[in-house]
Amino acid sequence: MAARLTPGLERRLKAEVSGDVWFDRFNRGRYATDASFYQIMPLGVVVPRTTEEAERAIALARAEGIPVTPRGGGTSQCGQTINDSLVVDGSKHLNRVLELDVENRRCVVEPGIVLDDLNRALRKHGLWFPVDVSTASRATIGGMAGNNSCGGRSLRYGTMRDNVLSIDAMLADGAKAHFGAVDHNLSSLPLDSPLAPLARDLFDLGTREAGEVAARFPAVQRRVGGYNLDALVPNERGANLAHILVGSEGTLAYSTRIELKLWPLIGKKVIGACHFGSFYQAMDAAQHLVKLKPIAVELVDATLLALAGEIPMFQATLKQFVRGTPDAILLVEFAEDEAENERRLKLLEDTMGDLGFGWDRDGARWGGVVPVREAGLQAAIADVRTSGLNIMMSMKQAGKPVSFVEDCAVPLPHLADYTARLTDVFERNGTRGTWYAHASEGCLHVRPVLNLRLEKDVKAMRAIAEEAFAMVRAYKGSHSGEHGDGIVRSEFHESMFGARIVRAFEEVKDRFDPGGLYNPGKIVRAPKFDDRSLFRYAPDYKVAPIAAALDWSGYSGEGGGLQGAIEMCNNNGACRKAVAGVMCPSYRVTRNERDVTRGRANTLRLAISGRLGEGALASDEMMETLKLCVSCKGCRRECPTGVDMAKMKIEALAARAKARGITLHQRLVAYMPHYAAAASRVPWLLNLRDRLPGAAKFSEILAQFSARRTLPRWRRDAFHEDAVAFGPEGGREVVLFADTFNRWFEKENVVAALEVLVAAGYRVHMPRPVDGNRRALCCGRTFLSAGLVDEARAEARRVVETYAPFVARGVPVVGLEPSCLLAFRDELPSMLPGEGTQTLSAHALLIEEFIAREIDAGRFDLPLAPLAEKALLHGHCHQKAFGAMGAVEKALRLVPGLQVETVESSCCGMAGAFGYHAETIDTSLAMAELSLLPAVREAEAGTLVVADGTSCRHQIHDGAGRDAVHVVQVLAQSLAAARAGTPARTLEAAE
Repeated sequence: MAARLTPGLERRLKAEVSGDVWFDRFNRGRYATDASFYQIMPLGVVVPRTTEEAERAIALARAEGIPVTPRGGGTSQCGQTINDSLVVDGSKHLNRVLELDVENRRCVVEPGIVLDDLNRALRKHGLWFPVDVSTASRATIGGMAGNNSCGGRSLRYGTMRDNVLSIDAMLADGAKAHFGAVDHNLSSLPLDSPLAPLARDLFDLGTREAGEVAARFPAVQRRVGGYNLDALVPNERGANLAHILVGSEGTLAYSTRIELKLWPLIGKKVIGACHFGSFYQAMDAAQHLVKLKPIAVELVDATLLALAGEIPMFQATLKQFVRGTPDAILLVEFAEDEAENERRLKLLEDTMGDLGFGWDRDGARWGGVVPVREAGLQAAIADVRTSGLNIMMSMKQAGKPVSFVEDCAVPLPHLADYTARLTDVFERNGTRGTWYAHASEGCLHVRPVLNLRLEKDVKAMRAIAEEAFAMVRAYKGSHSGEHGDGIVRSEFHESMFGARIVRAFEEVKDRFDPGGLYNPGKIVRAPKFDDRSLFRYAPDYKVAPIAAALDWSGYSGEGGGLQGAIEMCNNNGACRKAVAGVMCPSYRVTRNERDVTRGRANTLRLAISGRLGEGALASDEMMETLKLCVSCKGCRRECPTGVDMAKMKIEALAARAKARGITLHQRLVAYMPHYAAAASRVPWLLNLRDRLPGAAKFSEILAQFSARRTLPRWRRDAFHEDAVAFGPEGGREVVLFADTFNRWFEKENVVAALEVLVAAGYRVHMPRPVDGNRRALCCGRTFLSAGLVDEARAEARRVVETYAPFVARGVPVVGLEPSCLLAFRDELPSMLPGEGTQTLSAHALLIEEFIAREIDAGRFDLPLAPLAEKALLHGHCHQKAFGAMGAVEKALRLVPGLQVETVESSCCGMAGAFGYHAETIDTSLAMAELSLLPAVREAEAGTLVVADGTSCRHQIHDGAGRDAVHVVQVLAQSLAAARAGTPARTLEAAE
């Protein structure tokens, strides 16, 4: 079907579909890529609210002669979910559990439900859906069925095909059919079923091709290439017609309901981390280890371990289970009863010894088993393993691991030879490979490192593919073992299956979809996989010179590396997770591709490469794209490829400010450190905004400060240090940074910090600015929020110069407000690269980090008395992004008898000025309602609510009517109670 852009389709969709309909370049661009290296601009995007709307959208596309591509999480590594078509995104609304039969262990779901969301709903019933793909936090069941996904535990549970009971789908002509188990004589199908004539044709084809299927289809579990013709071959058990849709990649029908087989939850597990001094020996050992009947054997190679060791969120995990410097680790997982787990773990250790491995040996035979019994560590190891691709993609060089032969599966006895031979192929083509994943099934995700912007590397990719697939064919393996075909592997079906089978694949497609409505160009009649016109970085890809505002020298490309930083996003979609961690809070509210880190990064990449028109970086559409980014920095820590959207947003804001200036709202926020001293002299005047009737509404009209929020109260008695040093002269030195927010609005926190540090014996310095300006020091964050980088840089310079003598002799700089103090570790080095800034960055600590460090060193001695039984702790986003939550928990536990419970929350939603803006207040409140505010409301009256962020405390006060306090206030009150020798009074927040 020839694709053609028709204004009639857009008009009719907007008239007949209540969900989002997009035909603009910015939104289409966000759907032009998936996790593959391809890019195809769709004709339009529709996000239906109901199944009926999806069906209506497809009917309208059919009438207009436009093809349709169904899309879920958009995490395909092979290009399945991109096309020059109408994209139907079911992930936002079509995500319900429609039926749940606990007794019979089955459920019916809509195709857009995410695997992790489904399993959270099933857990309370003791059930789960066990096709546990590494992208479980964003992979939809519809997409998994389309790919015939497998997961890490397919050794026990099988693939999607083994766990899909039936599918309801709309055929290309609009007819609706139920695909499920039938007899081969079709006696169980109603005579008037639209599926009856189609099923007869399919079974005739299966009968005709039974011999060819038996001869050509590899006898390995990990075979997901082509259509499942073997499901159509006659047998005594009949057939399940749903299995011809499983693995069809959206090319045959549009699935609306999927019935799944459920399993009991896994009980207690144990993992044996088998270390090897030789990658080859690890691969050879796999065939022997699977005889112990584990539920999984997963590979982690030396490259992945090295790269993971450079990513902060994985470092602590690696230290706990990696011994020495292995060339490979096989994670062997058992899930029986506790006694049986231990028995098999002992057998594993014995088997490793029998195979000749020992900790006391050298070279290839060095190795052994590290047992992992603790569930938390097992989960952390699983996180490293499932992040394998993304960890590999964190390489900052121009060449990246490329997915095209990553899915080959060979019988286990051949695995070691296959990996060795493929390594030789890589070397002959001037590259190397990265390896991880499913050793138990002989399906290793191997990706050679290539730069697909270079013609020579594209030619190398073709040569590697042809040699690799020839090897796989010789081993009677499968060239497509988990991630499907898409554009990457469809071209190679004829060499793998033979011409006759490929003609049969085409017959299946034509019988289902004679007009080519559904996702054309996948599985059959595919383009060449190395057609560079389809690449994300096509031959004409070019980025114009960029005047970057920050230092991006760790990356390559224009803008001093800004281009390379933006292009680090490989579209893996980890930012689309709904729970755990921080990233991406606005997406969790809107579920729009525009509002996720991936969508923003794609938009920035398209903008700097000229695909969105001239001036796109500073355009209104770009500001709309970034409007709901709260600069939480969650992506800085949690994005496995290190996309730092908070810093990239500064670049876009800087371009906007330079091109169009800033708004009054931005000006009032940005310059607050400059006018704060004057404002504190007339607080009654500025506070009238929240006292005079109509004043708040006027401020909303004039400066976009929402009338639904009260603003922080200015006060005359702001903090003014009356000395430059406090505490005993001989005490250990520390510099205390009083940030703008605590200095002018909550001085009690600064006073409390001084009290605590002095009481603990520290000499606390608060030096005056060395430039002679009486204005207090500032980190510059308010200026960065408006894109005024030069102004922020001037503030940063004052800080660096003032603190230079102290940090030069190793004195730590301690702060209270996470967003301000942590700017010293993050934004300042990007604004003022140099030794002085790096030294300050290395010595900057949140006060809880400083206290935790001193506790560990045995130097923090503070008499404290009990306060309350429990503290409910909410972490500021930046605390989480910099791994400081353990420190604040440790500091709170200094208080005798205090039980600390940390809320599992993302961003509070306030995010500086974000929560005050009239355009973003609704999103702000919705973020808080995801988990934070409900948890605070449920807390008992005597529970302390602790939040170190100024914004967080305000959001909790506004949304839950509770006063939250800084950790240093808790310690100061406990100290006061200990000194008085009486129980502490109820802790109250400062007005």
